[in-house]
Amino acid sequence: MKKAEIGIIGGSGLYAMPGLTNVREERVTTPFGEPSDSFILGELEGRNVAFLARHGRGHRILPSELNFRANIFAMKMLGVERILSASAVGSLKEEHKPTDFVIPDQFIDRTYARVSTFFGDGIVAHVAFGNPVCGSVAAVLEQACHTVGVVGKNGGTYVCMEGPQFSTRAESNLYRSWGADVIGMTNLQEAKLAREAEICYATIAMVTDYDCWREGHDDVTVDQVVAVLHQNADNASKVVRAAVAAVHTQEKACACRDALKYAILTDRKAIPAETRQKLSILLEKYL
Repeated sequence: MKKAEIGIIGGSGLYAMPGLTNVREERVTTPFGEPSDSFILGELEGRNVAFLARHGRGHRILPSELNFRANIFAMKMLGVERILSASAVGSLKEEHKPTDFVIPDQFIDRTYARVSTFFGDGIVAHVAFGNPVCGSVAAVLEQACHTVGVVGKNGGTYVCMEGPQFSTRAESNLYRSWGADVIGMTNLQEAKLAREAEICYATIAMVTDYDCWREGHDDVTVDQVVAVLHQNADNASKVVRAAVAAVHTQEKACACRDALKYAILTDRKAIPAETRQKLSILLEKYL
């Protein structure tokens, strides 16, 4: 039974979703293991939502330790059709100031220790990822920023690094030379897996600092990041709430919803029964 239509993933600083009513907590077990935490299910602006603290309540899980597959697969199991994500990032451009929000439309992958697909174990699928976020959801997030009076810029490139250490100055300047806008440690895997799960996905990148490249800007410290996190989290909860209220005005049909239509290359008869069963929630409409 469908329990939620909109998923919310809270990043650093956003560990709960203010305004939820009819709240209940549910632990979801997936074929890929346990998600970061229990899901908080409830109603927000009249919509059924599922909130997940990405790093677990109490911020217990490193970016490299996150079970991205379980987090996104659990969203699919709950019936989620759109995911609104929020995460803390460093700015790679002067124009993106601390407390600004960026809604990236491109990613650069600098991770090396993460599994970013549901496929394998006898089934091959290659989803299109040229446009890695859902344009419709991104537009809703941009409008929600304007609605609540937060600086929100739609478009930009997010560098996803492994972490957990912050960048060296050489790395930071390299990414700037590529024209990247922000740097973080989590969103790319979510976007890849959401596409495979045919869930519309977009993220709010909440700027906390200027990384370490900026002339005259002290090296990034945890204290500096935490000082901005609280303000960003308050703003993010307002933006997400406004987005949830507005998302129903968007056309439901979206290319994200058919991402697997031509992606599965494996002969249907050659797919192992165990793998077919494990991925049935993703494959049933095509097999």
